[in-house]
Amino acid sequence: MLLAIDIACLTSHVSIMVTIDIPVRELHARTGHYIRKVNENLRIIVTDRGRPVAEIQILDKGEVARRKWRDRVLLPEFKEVMKKRIGGTGSSQIVSEDRDRGACG
Repeated sequence: MLLAIDIACLTSHVSIMVTIDIPVRELHARTGHYIRKVNENLRIIVTDRGRPVAEIQILDKGEVARRKWRDRVLLPEFKEVMKKRIGGTGSSQIVSEDRDRGACG
């Protein structure tokens, strides 16, 4: 296991990020342990046969919120409903039309 310490000084606040290297087998055996450690400002480099293959580090809460909306994928059926809704048709009319066509199950 390799240990490194990064120190960042932001105005009067000092933040310390500790980095460790662990083999993928160790991560597999103790995943929950290492995820909890990430929440304690630990960055983990996962290695496979000594080569770095992945990095695990805490996410900025703002970044998590941005990813949720940026990376979402709408189902084709929902896209069709959204098109109809933009045109001013009410949801009960849309559901009724879909039932008449047999589209709802």
